[in-house]
Amino acid sequence: MIMWDQFVSDLYLNFVKDDRWHYLTRGLRTTLIVTLFAALLGVILGFLVAIIRNAHENTGKLRFLNGLCNLYLTVIRGTPAVVQLMIIYFVIFGSVRIDKTITAIIAFGINSGAYQAEIFRSGISSIPRGQFEAGRSLGFSYRQTMVHIIMPQALRVVVPTLCNEYITLLKETSVAGYIALEDLTKGGDIIRSRTYSAFMPLIAVALIYLILVLVLTRLVSLLERRLARGFR
Repeated sequence: MIMWDQFVSDLYLNFVKDDRWHYLTRGLRTTLIVTLFAALLGVILGFLVAIIRNAHENTGKLRFLNGLCNLYLTVIRGTPAVVQLMIIYFVIFGSVRIDKTITAIIAFGINSGAYQAEIFRSGISSIPRGQFEAGRSLGFSYRQTMVHIIMPQALRVVVPTLCNEYITLLKETSVAGYIALEDLTKGGDIIRSRTYSAFMPLIAVALIYLILVLVLTRLVSLLERRLARGFR
C-alpha cells in the first residue's frame, strides 16, 4: 500500500502537477515532425546520389558529381549524427537565426540521405543487367530505361529496408536536445529537472519510443508480406 501511494505520488509529481505531461506531448510532436521531414529530405538526397553514382558506373559520365557524392557519403557515414547536428547549428548557422526544428530536419535529413543513397543503389544494382540491356535494345534512352524498367523493380526491393532506416532515424533524433530543441527526450529531461526524479520521466520517454518502434515495425512487416505476395 505504501509503495502504491508512493507510485501515485510520483506519477502526480512528474506528469500531472503543473501539466508537466505537456512536455512529453509537445516533444513527441516535434520528434515526429523532424523524423517525417528529415526522411523526405533523405529520400530526395539519397535518390539523387544513387542515380548519379549508378549513371557514372554505367556510362562513365558525371565524374565530378560522382566524386562529390563519394565525398558526401564518406564524410556523413564516417562521423556521428550528433556531431553533424552541432556543426550545422553552431558553425554553419551559428551567425544566422534559424528555427531549431528546421536545423534538426536539415541535419538528420543529410545524415539519413547518405544511408538511403546506398539502399537505393543496392536496389538498383540488384536488378539483372539484362533488364537494362533489354530496355536499351527497345530503343529506350538511359533515362527512360531507368524510369520505366529499372526503378519500379528496384523500389519494390528497397522499400522494406528504407522503412527500417526510418525507424532508425526516429531513434536517432533523440539527440536533438544537444541544440536545445525540445523533442521527446528533451521533454523528459525537462520534467526530470523540475522534479529531481529521473525514473518516471525517462521510463515514460523510453516507453513512448518503444511503442512507436513496435507500431512501425509491425507496419513494415505487413508491407513486406504484401510485397512478397506481389512478387509471387
